[in-house]
Amino acid sequence: MKYGSLILEKKEYVYIKRILNISGYSGDHEIQKSLTKFAEELKTAHIIDEEEMPEDVVRFNSIITVKSGRDWEKTLQIVQPSEKDVKNNKISILTPMGAALFGYSVEDVLRWDFPTGIKELKIIEVTQKTQDRSMDVLI
Repeated sequence: MKYGSLILEKKEYVYIKRILNISGYSGDHEIQKSLTKFAEELKTAHIIDEEEMPEDVVRFNSIITVKSGRDWEKTLQIVQPSEKDVKNNKISILTPMGAALFGYSVEDVLRWDFPTGIKELKIIEVTQKTQDRSMDVLI
């Protein structure tokens, strides 16, 4: 892991903690497993101010290219649950893939237990879209 632990911006961290508590980690057992693991990773995350956030860290609205060995390569965007749109590759933070990638950075390789089994993922590219300041309203 490039930075030694997950890196999250303070307002995003507070928002994630809140939605994880509200969601009750979902009713689906496999999703529940992913969100529980994500909640555990958050305990050791490095929480920093907006100005200090590295450009290559996966956060809300980031456009991420991720690869799973020789199996596949996908470009997607992690969004708040209300903004998910699978047809446009916008996935919720409350999905196994969203939880797996959030807070990691370019070149990081991670192993995650998805509903289809354990996969090793490598983050190839992270592009920051203009951050949606709706976090300010939600917190």
